[in-house]
Amino acid sequence: MKGSFPQKSFSDALETLENFIKNSINIKKTEETSLALAKCFKSGKKALICGNGGSLCDAMHFAEEFTGRYRKNRKPLPVISISDSSHITCVGNDYGFDHVFSRGVEAFGREGDVFIGLSTSGNSPNIIKAHEEAKKIGMKTVLLLGKDGGDLSGKADIEFIVGGATSDRIQEVHMTVLHIVIEGVERIIFPENYE
Repeated sequence: MKGSFPQKSFSDALETLENFIKNSINIKKTEETSLALAKCFKSGKKALICGNGGSLCDAMHFAEEFTGRYRKNRKPLPVISISDSSHITCVGNDYGFDHVFSRGVEAFGREGDVFIGLSTSGNSPNIIKAHEEAKKIGMKTVLLLGKDGGDLSGKADIEFIVGGATSDRIQEVHMTVLHIVIEGVERIIFPENYE
């Protein structure tokens, strides 16, 4: 028995994560994402990441762990969260909210870069457009999705689908994946930090 609040909420969070990691493909995809980012950075390329609401906060968190530090001191790595408020409000006003991320991808993305999109529904129009732009440019794409993956399911080079019932539980697993991806990149590029 899961019990009552807050015990049930903790149990739901744990169950969502356990269901995700039971699928060995998700473990393999986490390794693939770390390898793709490490290769990107070693080639002098960068990563762009975006999401809406809490997912945008997760995108910003992911970026700062690379440009700042994660666990130990090391060289900063180039990850840009498309989150500048002046960009978002300018593009939202002039082109519509559906274009706030695709315009950022068009501005900063280059062939060989990595695009990461976060959408708990898989149906966010602005993430869909950003992903389409990234593919057009020749970026490697990674999507972290939820529920059944929505309209974005099957579109990326690497995709994660978290089968949670609510956005909060999905975002918690997304952030766990992102943290482990960061650790994986560091283990590849800065193995001395893990000796």
